[in-house]
Amino acid sequence: MKAMKLASIITGVVLVLYAIFALIQLWGTVVSWSTFIKITITAAVIVIATLGLAMLYREYIEEKSMKEDKYLD
Repeated sequence: MKAMKLASIITGVVLVLYAIFALIQLWGTVVSWSTFIKITITAAVIVIATLGLAMLYREYIEEKSMKEDKYLD
């Protein structure tokens, strides 16, 4: 499914970039800790929203396909 593949790519990129940024922040302070917390929360929201929307889309497409195949009324 294209939606899940795209969501996986977006989530993977966000997580890798965040991990690199977190390590840089841990070893040498780049931004203030309050800004780092905000970035952490933002990354989490992006990951959760992306995966959530992709799962909702997948369920919608699967249900539509099952209705077309006469598995559901």
